[in-house]
Amino acid sequence: MPQTLSFQQVDVFSSAATQGNPLAVVLAADDVSDAQMAAFARWTNLSETTFLLRPAHPEADYRVRIFTTTRELPFAGHPTLGSCFVWLDNGGTPKAEEIVQECGVGLVRIRRNGSRLAFAAPPLLRSGPVQAQVLHDIAAGLRVAPERIVASQWADNGPGWVAVMLESREELLTIRPDYPAFNGLKVGVVAPWTGPDAEADFEVRALIGSDNGVEDPVTGSLNASLAQWLIGAGLAPSKYTARQGTVMGHRGQISIERIGEQIWVAGDVQQCVVGSVRL
Repeated sequence: MPQTLSFQQVDVFSSAATQGNPLAVVLAADDVSDAQMAAFARWTNLSETTFLLRPAHPEADYRVRIFTTTRELPFAGHPTLGSCFVWLDNGGTPKAEEIVQECGVGLVRIRRNGSRLAFAAPPLLRSGPVQAQVLHDIAAGLRVAPERIVASQWADNGPGWVAVMLESREELLTIRPDYPAFNGLKVGVVAPWTGPDAEADFEVRALIGSDNGVEDPVTGSLNASLAQWLIGAGLAPSKYTARQGTVMGHRGQISIERIGEQIWVAGDVQQCVVGSVRL
């Protein structure tokens, strides 16, 4: 028999609805099967859909499972903030001052400051120099000469990101990717935003290579790993803002701050749809 479950759709990393990255969230999904979760995520056709469950770890406040249209992810940033927002909105009460989310990478700490939420960037699963052939594929996918890439590093905290920096925001915004040339890479591209009209410190794009590649409008996991790289390498200050989604007509805004050794990734969440779903 189908179950009727509470459902919300929220917009993450934006102070205005429809300008960030949408997320579908199904509550009390403990009895939803893996196949049902995967099928519903394909049906929503969003970059991610999440399912809230009772925690298995004693320190966690809730557990979340994160699905793209094709697979389950161990961690993703905008689903973390969006899922936490929905959990709190539906009466969730954290056990301590910080909210603790359980997901595929383990426990993720979340802080709230009014309407704004921030997650603690998880450790990188892969970092270090990018191989020459990988950089060649990235340059081909970006349709730029290899020397236009001024810095690079593996920056994978679960989804598989590899990151590169271009010299200017203007150059970044003119990129029209050749997605198949990425050879399946998930490429985060960042560039400084300078000048008197700058509304953030950096512009970011998230390009997911495949035969039918896509660009993600605002990406928490990528911005978390970018911050670990940029701040650690001295390419960014310990506190900065990033804009993402510009070429897609979005105005995603991500706030980054390193406190001690921990990097926090913050953004606003807007409620867009409230209802129920039958699964």
